[in-house]
Amino acid sequence: MVPGLRLDMRYFTNHNFLGVPVQGYEAPKCLLTRPAAEAMARVRERLLPLGLSLKIYDCYRPQRAVDHFVRWAKDTEDTLTKAEFYPTLDKKVLFPQGYIAERSGHSRGSTVDLTIVALPAAQEPAFDPARQVECFKPAVTRYPDNGLDMGGGFDCFHEISHTANPGVGPQQRANRALLKTLMEAQGFKSLAEEWWHYTLKDEPYPNTFFDFPVK
Repeated sequence: MVPGLRLDMRYFTNHNFLGVPVQGYEAPKCLLTRPAAEAMARVRERLLPLGLSLKIYDCYRPQRAVDHFVRWAKDTEDTLTKAEFYPTLDKKVLFPQGYIAERSGHSRGSTVDLTIVALPAAQEPAFDPARQVECFKPAVTRYPDNGLDMGGGFDCFHEISHTANPGVGPQQRANRALLKTLMEAQGFKSLAEEWWHYTLKDEPYPNTFFDFPVK
């Protein structure tokens, strides 16, 4: 549906806040409802003349994956990824404060986590779990991500992730604004707490949380 889309499906890998592949992700694929996919294709068409494209971190998320998130959040002894993804927080607050929830809009199939990438996209090194850098640090010190610099890493449990955070630099604010403007123009709404998170406003399954695996 979206030719040339760049995929970095983090929950299929161990480069995510759990530190392991997430239950329900059996292939590194982006599944979306047809209206959401068609809207994404229109966003990409508008980026191409600028020498840019879209890069995806997550699309449809099975309920079993959300359940895996909840189990992880409640296991306060498992802090394998704290240094990168929640360096300023005690893990025990992640679930009660809403960083992790029992339901996710991703399970309805019209929510996507994404960024913008310059073409041709730079090659990324293989993830080294022994090298964790705080997700709110400058891009030159974080895990290399070939997306545009948005001022903070994907899935960073920190205020730097807030879409309108005034603390990020002018170029990072401009990059976030470009993504937000293009996505909203095609019918998506942003999440204030996560610069990468967008949901189709007129989603076709607003009350259904699917659980079939990604494969």
